[in-house]
Amino acid sequence: MRIGPALGAALAGLALSAAVLSAFWTPYDAGLMAIADKLQPPSGAHWFGTDHFGRDILSMAMAGARTSMAVALVAVAIGMGLGVPLGLLAAARRGTWTDEIVMRGNDLIFAFPSLVIAILITAVWGPSALNAMVAIGIFNVPVFARVTRGAALPVWVLDYIRAARVAGKGAGLISVQHILPNIAGLLIVQATIQFSLGILAEAGLSYVGLGAQPPTPSWGRMLAEAQTMVALAPHVAVIPGLCIVLTVLGLNLLGDGLRDALDPRLRVRR
Repeated sequence: MRIGPALGAALAGLALSAAVLSAFWTPYDAGLMAIADKLQPPSGAHWFGTDHFGRDILSMAMAGARTSMAVALVAVAIGMGLGVPLGLLAAARRGTWTDEIVMRGNDLIFAFPSLVIAILITAVWGPSALNAMVAIGIFNVPVFARVTRGAALPVWVLDYIRAARVAGKGAGLISVQHILPNIAGLLIVQATIQFSLGILAEAGLSYVGLGAQPPTPSWGRMLAEAQTMVALAPHVAVIPGLCIVLTVLGLNLLGDGLRDALDPRLRVRR
């Protein structure tokens, strides 16, 4: 494995391990306030220091990883669960009204970024991590629909697809048995990319108060709470910022490695 994908797998694995571990153990209670210990620099007692409420930043960062990854994972699942079938349907009915309706519907969703969708959702149901999942997931639907349709169209003209049609298989069965397995690698890579973007989107939504609400830890809200204390205690803002940057970088590097591994054309070139 090349250095880039290996580094990406290590960074992503570290973030995932912290998220899983935080469900069972953190050095301190992530919500425990100790005003007497506020804004402590990194030390043996608090490896990443404490915030303005005396909370342990390492514990909050670990719990924040769980929140960010849970939101991004559910958002990707929503996007794939709805977008992939729509893309397969559009490719199977290419050039028809069905194809046109699906793709113009995707264009309509693309006109509203995830932040705008989140504002609309939270205006009705209120801000929460669940609503952030829905907002980011809705934005992921047209992404997966477009990628699926674009990858499926060239497969539909191959000889073995024509043979399947001659054998009496319908468009739906062909899509599931022949088209989907051949584009699964591309969808996996896209899912990795959307997962990293989902973490960024969740951090952005939490930063403006539309994501996870207190006392649920979140990297984005940690940044929002630390923005007025950068000069006084820079570690309060640096730690969650590094968590976001390194996790997203790791997932992007891992996605590049998966693309190289799953794309047969790239394997032939090497």
